Amino acid sequence: MTPVELSRTVLHAVRRAVDAGELNVTVPARAVVAPPGPGGCGDYATGIALQLARPAGQPPNRVAEVLLPYLVDVDGITDVVLTGPGFLNISLHGAAPADLVAEILRYGTRYGYAEENAEEYAGGTGSDSGRVVRLHCARDLRAVVVAEATARILRSQGALVRTDCAAPIDPEWTAVLGVSVDAARPATGPAELTVGVRPVPAPADPLPLGRDAARWALLHPAAHDRPRTGDEHLVQGESNPLFRVRYAHARTRALARNAADLGFAAAPGPVDGAQDLLAVLADHPRVLAAAAAHRAPDRLARHLVTVADAALPFLPTVLPRGAEKPSAAHRARLALAEAAGTVLAGGLSLLGIDAPDHL
Repeated sequence: MTPVELSRTVLHAVRRAVDAGELNVTVPARAVVAPPGPGGCGDYATGIALQLARPAGQPPNRVAEVLLPYLVDVDGITDVVLTGPGFLNISLHGAAPADLVAEILRYGTRYGYAEENAEEYAGGTGSDSGRVVRLHCARDLRAVVVAEATARILRSQGALVRTDCAAPIDPEWTAVLGVSVDAARPATGPAELTVGVRPVPAPADPLPLGRDAARWALLHPAAHDRPRTGDEHLVQGESNPLFRVRYAHARTRALARNAADLGFAAAPGPVDGAQDLLAVLADHPRVLAAAAAHRAPDRLARHLVTVADAALPFLPTVLPRGAEKPSAAHRARLALAEAAGTVLAGGLSLLGIDAPDHL
């Protein structure tokens, strides 16, 4: 069972509880599942009970107790444990990691996209569906870059988005960073939800860094943090988070080429010793949803660093060593490496940053 399928399973459990008269709530549009936090257990956890407690008029723990039996009898779920204030921790059948990798490879760089969430990110439901989110920014380079990346992330979650700037942007910004807005005009329009994009401006011109490094310098820090625009973003070493992300992606592509030379290809399957990497890959849809909901591309940038840091120690284990012959284990590890590279490439694309196959 993949995270997307598990999310639907959780919603189905809510619907069954409502139909049985045990809960009096409106079934939400989505249920977030993610790797368990501190004190949790199993493969995934969901806080759906905390989300429903107020509309249900019941404590979160009681809501979780109502939902628990509707989850434990589902094929693919081996155990459900209630922890903390009402978190449901779900253990899946052993094939879950292989299913996750297969899902990522099936969706490619669109893994984590969720077209059904358009209403949520437009700030309304029902008659508000289809409303356009307008991201409005001042004529400031960082604001324009953040607005453009935020628009990409919102669109990945199904929102209708337009970007506009208080005045025409500098042509050099477009020439060097490839940045643009849909219109240069004041933010007006009763049919649209207008959101101001106001990050702390950069202290110096980042254009000398070039497209990818300059974008990263402006997007990686949170909006309220002042970005650094020095040459540290050009360092080809582990001290540079952008380098680690792009290097990890390039290594996954090199492994695919090396495996082809050895006569084997990726095939999802069980992988030992990769729990950290599997957990951050499974968390990618939640991170995209949170980055869209908070209009914070920095969340995605930091997540990509986490993925890269989990992937890099794993990648040397992929290929056969010495006289080893390629086996099912090697094919499964290659599939996981390719899945990691896919997530890194997709995330960088949403930030407007290139993911080179060679570095």
